[in-house]
Amino acid sequence: MQASHALRQYAHAYAQAAAEVVAESLWPTRCVVCGALGEVLCSSCVAQLPFIDQARACPRCGAPFGQHQCCECNSFSLKGLGRSCLPFNSCVSAVHYSEDVARIVRARKDHDERRLARVMAFYIACAIPPAWMEEPAVLVPVPGTVAALRRRGFDHGLELVKEVGQLIDLPVKSVLRVAQTQDQRGLGRQLRAQNVSGRFSVQGVGVTHVPARVILVDDVYTTGSTVMAATDALREAGAAEVFVASFARV
Repeated sequence: MQASHALRQYAHAYAQAAAEVVAESLWPTRCVVCGALGEVLCSSCVAQLPFIDQARACPRCGAPFGQHQCCECNSFSLKGLGRSCLPFNSCVSAVHYSEDVARIVRARKDHDERRLARVMAFYIACAIPPAWMEEPAVLVPVPGTVAALRRRGFDHGLELVKEVGQLIDLPVKSVLRVAQTQDQRGLGRQLRAQNVSGRFSVQGVGVTHVPARVILVDDVYTTGSTVMAATDALREAGAAEVFVASFARV
């Protein structure tokens, strides 16, 4: 019985490897940025990514050059989002949003290049401060709408967070849900905030079981309206601390 099971496992692994060889022969892997053969994101393009210097970033909202005087989480900017203060404790992002970074994000999210999840997760994991993990923490993905899930055929947010969780050895809880909203792309700052305000809810767990410390993970931080609305829902459900980490920052 054991020998038969081992043989089936071997046959499955062999068939999978053979399928990958055929697929690679017909459709060879190319870098999503420069098109070079061999890797989904080549080392040359990785070296050119606009990584954020965390020593210069705002310690509150993560804006790339806001360490001393932030232009994004000051009272005037927050007023444009209908807020007087940030709802989350702190935020970090790995890279600036550039044309090349946009290609990476689009290739993964809209063109089904799911191998990029591991790449993006690695840089998110590198950006997360060790202090965030000194107390027991849980990773939570920002969910997509039902329409987005149907269109893509997979949950890009959950896949990304699972990869981060494997890298930093933290559990993942997909507890957030979002009502149908207009696609955020193309909307201005105020319209983004209005579009997602009050649309998130926590489901699947009781209030007493919502983790005290949450690290909310998203692929792109644009104006912050999405993660702020998601943070509101987590706070209302009992989360004492919410930290935010993203791959890219606009």
